[in-house]
Formats: sequence, structure tokens, C-alpha cells
Amino acid sequence: MKKIFWYVLLIFIVVVTLTLVVIISKKTDIKQEKPQDEKQEKLKLLNNIDKKIDYFHYTYLDRYIAYKQKNSLLSDMDIVTRVNLGLDQPFYQNTRQSNQLNKTTILVNKYIYLPEDYVPNNLTTISSDFSSSTRQLVYEAKEAFEKMASAAKEQGYTIRAISAYRSYEYQKGLYDNYVQKDGVELADTYSARPGFSEHQTGLVVDIDNGTVDYNNFESTEEFKWMDENAQNYGFILRYPKDKECITGYNYESWHYRYVGKEIATFIKNNNLTYDEYYARYIDK
Repeated sequence: MKKIFWYVLLIFIVVVTLTLVVIISKKTDIKQEKPQDEKQEKLKLLNNIDKKIDYFHYTYLDRYIAYKQKNSLLSDMDIVTRVNLGLDQPFYQNTRQSNQLNKTTILVNKYIYLPEDYVPNNLTTISSDFSSSTRQLVYEAKEAFEKMASAAKEQGYTIRAISAYRSYEYQKGLYDNYVQKDGVELADTYSARPGFSEHQTGLVVDIDNGTVDYNNFESTEEFKWMDENAQNYGFILRYPKDKECITGYNYESWHYRYVGKEIATFIKNNNLTYDEYYARYIDK
């Protein structure tokens, strides 16, 4: 009888143990499935756009949802693009240093900055025929600019560089003066803080036509010529009209950025800012 008792007890213990193992296992599976189910529900709110674009970051999923709730009229593609750029956060917060130094694809904006001591390679002086003073650009951009200005001249237009490469120190002095004059909030709408200026890349040129103040460049025939031809030489209008919420800067009809012919043409044909292009096709 004792043997039978112990056998029965052993069997009971085994059965109970196996039952507990099965119950715990099922609970674990439920816990593992729950986050996955929540993730799928959130993706449905974005119309499963993660399957349609390759620059979707799953780590930003909650940020995408939150930004969409505040900007319901934007397309899901625009939601993803803007959050990737950091536009769901205030300007100049959560900034990072550029990892594209000395590349024509570099992006500098209110979230991506350059080191204080950064000086681009191959800075070259622009010909005095196409510059108001001694101005420098990275060699590739300088060559493209001179070809563009020369082509414009042959057609009776004047394209003149009035600002190009600026050092960190120069930009700091410029920005500090603007802040003293207009205050930080207003200055930030039209001037970059030191380290956050595209001019420090050596790929940017501000232009005029030699007669009209650059602030009124949009009113000139040269502006019309640039609008039709700049992309053919690798330049884009960096801060276009009606894109201030993306670039963080007021419209600047005189500010052009060199990105190369292929990218410039794509941006022009698709009405993009360089920020949008960068988020979608470079910083995936």
C-alpha cells in the first residue's frame, strides 16, 4: 500500500508540475504577443506605411503617431519624413553632429551641426568676374557656380556671389549682432546659430545681380533665370517659399546650395526641400 501511495503521489506531483509549466508558458506567450499586437494596431493608424517606404524607423513609431495626431492633414509619408528630421521637437533640441563632413550630400540645419573648427576641404576662391569680393566655395561647387554665372552672362544676366563660405567665428559674430538687434526669437527665423550655418560647409552661395539689393532678388530677371536653370548646374533654392515649417527659415530667394545636378534636378521636379530629400534618400 505504501508503494502505491508513493507512486500515486509522484504521478500527482508530475501532473501538477506539467500543468503549471503549460499555464506559465501560455501566459508568457500572451505577454510576448501583446506588444506585437499593439505595434500592429499602431501601424494601422499609419496605414501600414512601414511596408511602403524604406526610411521608416520602428523606434520612432510612437513619435509618428503623436505627430500625426497633431498634424492630421499631412500625409503619412510627410509624417514620417518630418519626424525623421526631428520636426516633432523644438528647433535646436536633441541636436547631433553631421556625419557627412566634406561630402556634397551634407545636411546642416537646426538639428544637425558642424564642429567649431570645421573647415571644408578644397576651398577655392571664386573668380572676381562673378563675385562682389573675395569669396570661397568648395572646388566642385565653385566650378559649377562659375559655369552657371558664365552661362547667365552669355544670355545677358548677372549672377554675382555676395556671400559664400563663412567660418564658425564669422557666423557667431553675425548671429550675435542680429540677436542684439532683433532678439533671439526673430533672429532665429533668418539667421543660423554658429555651427548650424550651411555657409560653413562651403557649398552655399548668396547672390544678387549687382544692381538690386539681394533682399529683392526675387523681383529680378536673374531670379527667373535661376529658377529655370540653377538645377542644371547642381544648385537648389535652399529655403523656398511655403516651406518655412520644414527648413526653419524665412524664404530666401538669394540663397542657393550646391548638391550636384542629379539631386538638384530631382528636388526641383518634386518640389522638395533638401531636408526632405536627405531624410528620404540619404539618412535612411
